[in-house]
Amino acid sequence: MLKYHVLSLAFLCTSLLVAQTTISGKVVDEKNIPISGANVYLEGTYDGASSDANGDFSFETTMKGSQTLVISNIAYETHYEVGDVSYFKNLSIHLRETINQLNGVTLTAGSFEAGDNSKVSVLKPLDIVTTAGAAGDFVAALQTLPGTSTVGGDGRLFVRGGAAGETQVFIDGLRVFQPFNATVNNIPTRGRFSPFLFKGITFSTGGYSAEYGQALSSVLLLNTTDVPEQEKTDISVMSVGGGLGHTEIWETKSLSINTSYINLAPYQALVPSNQDVRWRKPYESLAGEAVFRSKGAHNMFKFYTGFNHSTLDIDQKDINYEDLVRFRLKNNNLYINSTYKHYLENDWTLATGASVSIDKNKIGLLTDAIDTEEIGAHIKLKLKKNFSSRFQLTLGAAYFKLDYEDVLMAENDRTYKSVYDDDLTAAFAEGDIFFSNRFAMKVGLRGEYSTAVEDFSLAPRVSLAYKGGDKGQFSLAYGDFYQNPAIEYAKYGDGLNTEKTSHYILNYQYMGNGRTFRAEAYYKEYDHLVKFDTDTPGFDTLFNNLGSGYAAGLDVFWRDNKNIKNLDYWISYSYLDTQRDYLNFEEQATPNFAPKHNLSIVTKYWINDLRSQVGLSYTHASGRPYDNPNTTGSFLAEKTKAYNNLSLNWAYLVSPQKILYCSVGNALGFKNVNGYQYADAPNSNGQFERRTIRPTADTFFFVGIFWTISADKKSNQLDNL
Repeated sequence: MLKYHVLSLAFLCTSLLVAQTTISGKVVDEKNIPISGANVYLEGTYDGASSDANGDFSFETTMKGSQTLVISNIAYETHYEVGDVSYFKNLSIHLRETINQLNGVTLTAGSFEAGDNSKVSVLKPLDIVTTAGAAGDFVAALQTLPGTSTVGGDGRLFVRGGAAGETQVFIDGLRVFQPFNATVNNIPTRGRFSPFLFKGITFSTGGYSAEYGQALSSVLLLNTTDVPEQEKTDISVMSVGGGLGHTEIWETKSLSINTSYINLAPYQALVPSNQDVRWRKPYESLAGEAVFRSKGAHNMFKFYTGFNHSTLDIDQKDINYEDLVRFRLKNNNLYINSTYKHYLENDWTLATGASVSIDKNKIGLLTDAIDTEEIGAHIKLKLKKNFSSRFQLTLGAAYFKLDYEDVLMAENDRTYKSVYDDDLTAAFAEGDIFFSNRFAMKVGLRGEYSTAVEDFSLAPRVSLAYKGGDKGQFSLAYGDFYQNPAIEYAKYGDGLNTEKTSHYILNYQYMGNGRTFRAEAYYKEYDHLVKFDTDTPGFDTLFNNLGSGYAAGLDVFWRDNKNIKNLDYWISYSYLDTQRDYLNFEEQATPNFAPKHNLSIVTKYWINDLRSQVGLSYTHASGRPYDNPNTTGSFLAEKTKAYNNLSLNWAYLVSPQKILYCSVGNALGFKNVNGYQYADAPNSNGQFERRTIRPTADTFFFVGIFWTISADKKSNQLDNL
C-alpha cells in the first residue's frame, strides 16, 4: 500500500513538471537599449517576472493554449503579445516611449502663451495689469514682447513688418471684428476687453494653426475663464474713472460681470495738451462685459457679451488749414459670443460656437458727416479626436459674414455711399503627430472661398519641434496665409483678389530654473498686395494686386523671475528688415510703421517692508521712415527721431484686499515724434511746409485703488503682486 502511494505521488510530480512552460525573452527600447524593471506577465494570471539589468526575463507557467503576454513600464507604452504560450520563448520585445504631455516636446514656433496653467507660458494674465505703462491694456503689455513694433500715436499691434490690420483677434476661438476702441489720428487706441475675464492668451507672431485664417501676420487668441475660483466683487476707483465687477457661482454655473467708466476730463485739466490739440469734449467711455458659464459632466457652455459706448470732440492742427480742424466721434460697439463643447465617447470632442459684432460710428469732420456700420458674424464647428497619445486629429468648418456700409454727407448736400459685403466659407484639417517625447510635428491645411473676391485659397501649414535636452528645444514652421483686402480699399475696388504671405520660422526656446529664453529668426514673403494710383483711395481710383514685399528679422526674449530675490524682469529685442511695394508707393520701401530696432525692458520688484511692488518699463524704437517731398532721392528715405519711453508704477498693499496703484508714463518726458505732415502744395519758395506730429502730452499719470470683496478673507491681491 505504501509503495502504491509513493508511485502515485511521483507520477503526479512528474506530470506537473512536464506541464510547466518556460516563457523568456529580452525587453529593449527603440534603440535596442535594455530596459530593466519591465513587468512581464500573462494577462489574467499571477504568472510573471521583471526584466533584469540586461533586459532579460524568464518565468514558468502551467497555462496552455492561446494567451496574452503583457509587457509594461511606466516610461513606455504597454506592449501585448498574443499567441500560444509554447511560442513565448526567446522573445525580443521593443517598447515605445510613452508621450508625456507635461515634459515632452511642445510646438512653439511663432507662438507666445500667457496663462497660469500653460507649460510654455512666458507671460501671466496679471502681467497685463502690473506691467508699467500697460495700464491694464493687453495690447500694451504684448507690445513688450519681441516681434511687435512700437508705433507712436496708434496703439494697435504691428507684428513683424505687418500692418495693424494684418492681426486678427479671437475670443474662445471666434473672431472679434472690431477689437479696438474707436479713436482719431494721433490718439492711441486701446483693446476693448478687460484682462480679468480671461484665463490665458496665445499671441502668435507667425506660423499659426490652420484653424485660423484671414490674417497675414498674426492672431491673438483670448480664452475666457472656464470655472471661476471664488465669488468676489471687484471695485476700482481711478483718477480717470472707475469700475465694478462681480462673480457669482451656483454649483455648476457662474456669472461674471464687469463694468467701467472712463472720462479723461480730470486728467486733461491737470496735464495740458500741446498746442496742436484742443479738447472740446474729452474722451468718455462706458463699457460692460458679462460671461455666463455652465459646466456639466461632459460639456461646457459659455456665453460672452461686451458693450462699449464712447464719444470725443477734438480740434487738431492741420498744416493745410489756418484754423484747427474739428473732429467729432460717437461709437457704439456690441460683441456677442457663445460656445459649446461636448466630450463624446471614444475620445472625440465637439466644439461649436457663433459670434456677432456690431460697430456703429457717427463722425463729424469739419462740416462733413460720416455714418458707418459694420456687422460681422462667425459660425464655427470643430471636431477633435485623440487616436492615441501619439496622434491627434482636428477637423472643422467655419462661415464668416461681413456687411459694411458708410454714408458721407458733404457740405454741398451731396451724399456718397459705399458698401462691402462678403460671405466666406472655410474648412480646415490638422494633425498633431508625436514621434517621441523629443520630436513632434503639426501638419494642417486650410481652404477658403470668398464671394467678395470670388477666389479660392488653399493654405498648407507645417511645424516641427525637436527637444534636444530636458529644458531646450528647436522648432521649425512654414505656412501660407491669405487675407482679403481691407474694407477701406475693397469698398472701392472691383476685381481685387486675396493677398498672400508665406512664413518661414526657426525657433529655439529654453525654460528652466525660473528662466525663459527664446530666439526666433523668420522670413515672410508677401504677394498680391493691393496697389492703387491716387493719393487716397476713391471711386475714381484704379486698383490691382501687383504689390509685393518681404520681412525678415530676429526676435530675442529673456525672462528671469526666480534667481534674483523679489525681482521679476524680462528683456525683448527685435531686429526687422522689411520692404514693400504696395498701396500708392512709388517704389519698394520700408513702410512707416516698421522701425528696424525695438527694445523693451520690464522689471517688477517686491519690497516686503513697504508692502509694495515697484515696476519699470523702458521701450526704445529706432526712427521710422517718412517721405520728404522737399528732397530728391529714394521714396521714404528719411527717418524720424528714435522713440523712447520710461514708465514707472507703484502698487501698495493697503490691506489684504486693497491695492493702491500709481503709474507714470514717459516719466522722463522724452519729446517723442509720431511723424510729420507736409502741406499739399508748395509755398512761394517752392518748398512744402512741414509740421511735427507729437503725442498730445509728453507725460501720463494714472492713480487708482482696487478693492476685492470675497468670501475668502484671504484675498489673492497679495498673490497678484
